[in-house]
Amino acid sequence: MTDLFLDYLRYERNRSEKTVERYEKSLRDFQQYFESQDSSITWTSVDADLIRGWMESLMDKGMKATSVNADLAALRSFFRFALARHLIERDPSHMVTGPKKQKPLPQFMKEKEMDRLLDEERWDDTYNDVRARTIILLLYETGIRRAELVGLDDNDVDFEARQLKVTGKRNKQRIVPFGEELSQALQHYIEVRNEEQVRNCQALFLNKHGERIGDDQVYRLVKNQLSKVTTMKKRSPHVLRHTFATAMLSHDAGLESVRRLLGHESLETTKIYTHTTFEQLKRVYKDAHPRGDNKSL
Repeated sequence: MTDLFLDYLRYERNRSEKTVERYEKSLRDFQQYFESQDSSITWTSVDADLIRGWMESLMDKGMKATSVNADLAALRSFFRFALARHLIERDPSHMVTGPKKQKPLPQFMKEKEMDRLLDEERWDDTYNDVRARTIILLLYETGIRRAELVGLDDNDVDFEARQLKVTGKRNKQRIVPFGEELSQALQHYIEVRNEEQVRNCQALFLNKHGERIGDDQVYRLVKNQLSKVTTMKKRSPHVLRHTFATAMLSHDAGLESVRRLLGHESLETTKIYTHTTFEQLKRVYKDAHPRGDNKSL
């Protein structure tokens, strides 16, 4: 049956040889599995429980959910073909659900990396450097989104109360506090900006034409600066949002407080950062405990 199916893929569906080889490997692997369970089992007697057992064995070997689902997709295609050709009486894969893809944990900067990045001795007092450092500090200290930063106007900054009025998704507004360091950085940035820029709008952060800075420019600016202190593949403004949330929870901030600061509607969205901080805790344990390498949490 498998040879008939593979010929069908080649000659009727015109699939590439690479695709055919991938399907064949999945089918051969499954056949090897069910024959190892019981030599009397054939393709016509395979049931859903056997397929689930195979998938569990793949997961136990460390295979990712994406790969297991690809194997299951190959199996489903085979059984649909066999059922349509009346080679089997039922499709045992029909009711089998693949494993859910695990969402990747948010990537974040280490505190010592942020300290090194924001060290004032690394920066000149030029407009571009002052603006870049202020943007990075603001994203790190408040956790606001890139689009929220771009949308800030001067009158959204309350220096007396040390808080920002942030307009988030679906135009929902929230108040985000900030500290003395950011307050001084913002005031210095505004002084330098007003001396060197002709303003054509009320935006807080401007491009070289005196207009509101764009999303893409903020992305490039942040990526360029993060590249100087980290080798992480992802170096976007959102990494600084993750870094803010992780730092807050690592320093005993309440989950509900972090949710409100980030502007999340659901606490479930914020909970992903508790997994991140736990992973960080495991790494600390492994590095610090004299027998950490021999244990797992």
